[in-house]
Amino acid sequence: MSEQHYGIIDIGSNTVRLVIYERSESGRFKEIENIKAVARLRNYLGEDLNLREEGIDHLLSILRSFKKVTDTYDLEQLLAVATATIRQSLNQDTIIKRVKDEIGHEIRILSEEEEAYYGYLAVVNSTALSEGITVDIGGGSTEVTYYKNKEIQHSHSFAFGALTLKQMFVKDDVPTPKEMEDVKEYLMDQFKSLSWLEGKRVPVIGIGGSARNMVQIDQSLKSYPLAGLHQYRMFEHDMSFIKSYLLTLSFKKLQKVEGLSKDRADIILPTIEVFHSLYEVTDATSFILSRKGLRDGVFYEQLMEDFNISVFPDVLEESFNELAIDYNIDYKHVHQVTHLAQILFDELQEAEVSHLTREDVTLLKRGAFVFNLGEYIDSESSSQHTFYLLANRTIDGLMHKERLMLALVGSYKSKPIFKQYLHPYKHWFLKEEKKKIKTLGALTKFAYSFDSTRRSVVEDLHVEVKGEDLNIVAFCNQDPMAEEYQVEKQKKHLEKAIKMRVNITFTQKG
Repeated sequence: MSEQHYGIIDIGSNTVRLVIYERSESGRFKEIENIKAVARLRNYLGEDLNLREEGIDHLLSILRSFKKVTDTYDLEQLLAVATATIRQSLNQDTIIKRVKDEIGHEIRILSEEEEAYYGYLAVVNSTALSEGITVDIGGGSTEVTYYKNKEIQHSHSFAFGALTLKQMFVKDDVPTPKEMEDVKEYLMDQFKSLSWLEGKRVPVIGIGGSARNMVQIDQSLKSYPLAGLHQYRMFEHDMSFIKSYLLTLSFKKLQKVEGLSKDRADIILPTIEVFHSLYEVTDATSFILSRKGLRDGVFYEQLMEDFNISVFPDVLEESFNELAIDYNIDYKHVHQVTHLAQILFDELQEAEVSHLTREDVTLLKRGAFVFNLGEYIDSESSSQHTFYLLANRTIDGLMHKERLMLALVGSYKSKPIFKQYLHPYKHWFLKEEKKKIKTLGALTKFAYSFDSTRRSVVEDLHVEVKGEDLNIVAFCNQDPMAEEYQVEKQKKHLEKAIKMRVNITFTQKG
C-alpha cells in the first residue's frame, strides 16, 4: 500500500480549519497540513437566526482557498463538518446547497451530542487519563463531557461560546472587571445547573484554540523549558494569575502578548473565565490541555471502524509502537535489554539500594525500550539526540514530567551529562527523585552493554548483593569478548550511582 491522504474541514463559529493526514505503508497516520482561517461566522448570524449572505460568501471564499490545497492531493476521503453556528442557522439547507454546488463538498452538521462525543473520543485516544471532564469552547457553543474508566457518562452542550460571551457581556475589546464578574456569575450558574459536574475532583481537560492560547501564555510567562503543549498541566492559581495579568493590559498590548493569537485577543479573557469557573465548580485536581480535539475525534472514529473499536486499549503502547517505527527500534534487542535490566533491578530493589521501589520498574522498562534511540540519527552523539527527541516530542499517554523522566533515563551516558540535561529542569524534582532517575539511567545503560552487539550473547544473569559488592555472573551462549569489553567499560557509571563495587564474571556454556 502506498501513502494515502485523508482530509477534514472543520467549520466552526470562530475559525474554519483544514487538516490533511497521511497514512504510511505501516498503517500509521500523521498530520501533514493544518491550515486555519478566521471566519467569525457567529458575527454573521442575524437575530432571525439566518446566516447573512456576506457570511455565506465569506465561508465560500475560505473553502475555495482550501480547495486549492486539497486539489494538490489525491485524497482517499474528504470530510467537512460544521458545528454551532451552521447548526443553529435556520437557512442551513441553503448553506449546504451553496457549498455543494459551488465547492463540491458535502457538509455534515454535527449535533450537540456528536460534537461533545468527538471531543471526548479525541481525549481518551490521545491521553492516559482514565477519568476526566472535557471542555471545548467554540465560537457559539461549549461542550462538556464527564467520562470514567474511559467510558462517557454524561455530556452537555451549552448555548454559549467565546463569541457569544463577548456579545452578551463585553462592550469593548477588553472586558472591565465588572464585566468579568458578570461573565463569571453567569458561567457559575450555567455549570452548577448540571449536578454531575459539581465536586467531581478529577482533571478538567481543555480542547480547542482558546485552551491552547491560555497554555501558551502560561508557558511564556514561566519561560517553560520543555517543548510541546499536549498534556501540559496547569492549576487554579495559574489561571488566576493569567487572568489578572491580562486584565491590566490595553487591547494594543493584549494583541502582542506572547503565546496569544492576535485574532483571539478580544475573546481570550471570557474564555479563560470558562475554564476557571468550570475548574471551581468541579473542584478539579488540575487543568490539562489536549491538542487533539473534535477533528481528531471524527478521524479516530473513521480510523477505528476497521478494528471495530472506539477507544485504543493502551494509548501509551500505541505511542511506543510509533517510536519503534520512526526510529527503527529493534524489538529483539529491546526485549533482551529489558530482561537483563529487570534482573538487575529486582536484586537492587530487594537489597533496598538507592531507595528503588516496585513502582520504578515502569520507568525502567520504558527507558530500556527507547535507550540510545538517538543512534538512529548519529551514533557519535546518540545521547544528545536521544534526550532531545524524547524530551521534545509529544508522546500521547505521558505527561510532560513523565516524558522528561523517560528522556533522562533513555539518554543516560554519565553523571556529568545527566546533570547537564537536568539543569533547566532541576526544580522539577526532589533530591530523591533525581537519585532514582540517575540510578535507573545507569542501570539501563549497564544492561544495554550486555547486549552491545545485539546478538543476545548473554542469556541470563545471576546477581547477588554482598555488603558493598554487587556480584554478577553472566551466562553466555557464545564468545562474549565484545560484551565483556563494554560491560567493564560501563560498570563505573552504575558503581557511582549505587555507591557499590560491581564485579562481573562471564561464563560460556559448553
